[in-house]
Amino acid sequence: MIISASRRTDIPAFYSSWFFNRIKEGFLYVRNPMNRKQISKIMLNKEVVDCIVFWTKNPKPMMDKLRKLSEYVYYFQYTLNPYGNQIEKNVPKLEKSIINFKTLSDQIGPDRIIWRYDPIFYTNGFNYFDHIHFFKKIAKNLSKYTSKCVISFLDVYKKCEKNMKSIQFQSLDETEMFNIARELSLICQENDIKIETCAEEIDLSRIGVMRGKCIDDELISNISHKNIKVKKDKTQRDVCGCVDSIDIGAYNSCKHNCIYCYANYDIDTVFKNIQQHDPQSALLYGHLLGDEKITERKMISLFDLKPSAYQMKLF
Repeated sequence: MIISASRRTDIPAFYSSWFFNRIKEGFLYVRNPMNRKQISKIMLNKEVVDCIVFWTKNPKPMMDKLRKLSEYVYYFQYTLNPYGNQIEKNVPKLEKSIINFKTLSDQIGPDRIIWRYDPIFYTNGFNYFDHIHFFKKIAKNLSKYTSKCVISFLDVYKKCEKNMKSIQFQSLDETEMFNIARELSLICQENDIKIETCAEEIDLSRIGVMRGKCIDDELISNISHKNIKVKKDKTQRDVCGCVDSIDIGAYNSCKHNCIYCYANYDIDTVFKNIQQHDPQSALLYGHLLGDEKITERKMISLFDLKPSAYQMKLF
């Protein structure tokens, strides 16, 4: 099975001690976000975990512990934007993030760290030309440190729209999406970085921007040197190409407090949940109260026993 860690919160930045405690214990609990009494038990032993996909804006707290994952396949989705602390309130400054990105790439290799530049939107203080300027700067710095950039455009959720009113944000129409994507594609070509979109309706293939998969079976096969058989994730939108995975995060628990974030929609709840975090607990925050129903998820390896293309080359 593939573990997503996590679309819901930044585990590497804020919960790395908890995560490695769970790896040591061999399991964790995930609470159903719609029903606190429903708990899934997720096994973490290497025989059933085919890959771990980390999503982060700051992997530094985890970087000196990655040796503990030597028996696991994993890669990072690393979001690196230039918006600054007005929008991404507790994210490290751009220059520091670039250094962290390079350091992580040196540790695990450029094919296992994907640069995410998302979501793309305009504000009263950040326009098309600002995006082009900073994207060029970042791409130049990350050339040779990553092989792929993933972009997406802002989806405005009602639950976080009120948080964004202060910056007078503007979503892009299709013409604006096409125009900026064309320029970003050219910049990526200049820096030998492949560019893809994440869960976008718009077709940008004619300018060299293909639809991608953040939970990517092809990438997993390449870095594991094994064939993997896994279906599309039916819980995601139709335009999302991701394959099936289990997310081990929790909503309203990320300390970055990015004002566009769909996963943090109540700052008071975020603060309350963070206060309940215990690195020793099997839950990301809080403890079992005794009235829950715990169901162990069926966990099987999705790797095919047939030799992969890589393995065939060895014979």
